[in-house]
Amino acid sequence: MSWALEAEGLTRTFGGGRTLLGRRRPAVHAVQGADLAVREGETLGVVGESGCGKSTLARMLVGLDRPTEGTISIGGQDTAEPARGDRRALARRVQYVFQDPVASLNPRKTIRQTLEAPMRRLLGLDAAARRQRLAELMAAVSLREEFLDRYPHEFSGGQAQRIGIARALAADARVIVLDEPVSALDVSVQAQVLNLLDRLKREFGLTYVFISHDLSVIESVCDRVAVMYFGRIVELGTARELFARPRHPYTALLMRSAPTPGGRRIEAEAEPAELPDPLNPPAGCAFASRCPRADATCRDRRPPLEPNGGSLAACWHPLDATAPAGADLGDHG
Repeated sequence: MSWALEAEGLTRTFGGGRTLLGRRRPAVHAVQGADLAVREGETLGVVGESGCGKSTLARMLVGLDRPTEGTISIGGQDTAEPARGDRRALARRVQYVFQDPVASLNPRKTIRQTLEAPMRRLLGLDAAARRQRLAELMAAVSLREEFLDRYPHEFSGGQAQRIGIARALAADARVIVLDEPVSALDVSVQAQVLNLLDRLKREFGLTYVFISHDLSVIESVCDRVAVMYFGRIVELGTARELFARPRHPYTALLMRSAPTPGGRRIEAEAEPAELPDPLNPPAGCAFASRCPRADATCRDRRPPLEPNGGSLAACWHPLDATAPAGADLGDHG
């Protein structure tokens, strides 16, 4: 099996250490021991509530943030190795599409200047080759070439995101990390961008890591899905299996809480969500305080991510593999 991207034991903490007076600084645990492996040509979705560590994970995968612990390899090459891991080499293998399409573009540069920058710095293309590449990119994202000499503020959100996608393709990378790429767009425009991403994936042989909190988007575009909670991956499986038969109670909670047009009624938690303290992570399962199935084992011991039914789940009391997504959480399977 050929892996386009692999991450093992990824951990990111902010702060920590000691002050000049020897006092210990508190550390925020953003991502805690995450393992991911993405096959060539697939779309892996990463979903979870705001603040669960999705964007921090995405930034580490593309080199915008350094892991406190753990390793990342792209196409079998460790990005931390000095001989292979320089920023240019990494940028030629993996690129990033940002959540806010307009804010991610330099307002002082034309679209031509923005798209030419990776061609010059990463690929070393001359002027003639850049002109040809620009024409190909604009055609690929369905934008007119006359837009090249305009500035970001002259575009709608959907057009700006197409430009952001073109910028990610400009370096000829084969792995694209998409961080909430359609959350800032109108619903109709979301569909256009998602269809564009699907077409580009097939035409260019791309691999996607798709970060989102929108379950309907994740279900429609992803081959496999990783569910994150409090910096950890708590469930991982195929989109079909995970949405039909979630194994982790948190996954089932997300699905019951997500609105669907003409679908079932939204079910909210009976009590306000009690989130763990990121400065003082719990010893056991981070979801235990919100889970009706939790017991002393859950509070004392952290569950490993291991096979449960057709998925992997980090849960001492996983849901019944034969139960539907809306099954009762209160009874142990």
